[in-house]
Amino acid sequence: MIQVLVRHNVEIYDKWRLAYDGHAAFRKETGSLGARVLRDANDPSNVVVITEWPDMKAAQAFAKSPSLHEAMGRAGIVGRPDVFFLEQIDTQPA
Repeated sequence: MIQVLVRHNVEIYDKWRLAYDGHAAFRKETGSLGARVLRDANDPSNVVVITEWPDMKAAQAFAKSPSLHEAMGRAGIVGRPDVFFLEQIDTQPA
């Protein structure tokens, strides 16, 4: 399984959230296994999304899709996002 971590700044969180939620069906259609949305407790314009994908091919295809880039434009993202394709190699008990 591949996880994609994306960190970006947004103009207005609520505007971003509407665009993000409106893109949920496309994420699912392209293979997303789920996602987590996090926000910086000290800066609500700093948003992190971690999506899970069955493999690197699906994750990269989604990341390159015109639909994603159009949605990001509507969402009011400021600047270029930081994107990391991550492979889980270990888990640790609490």
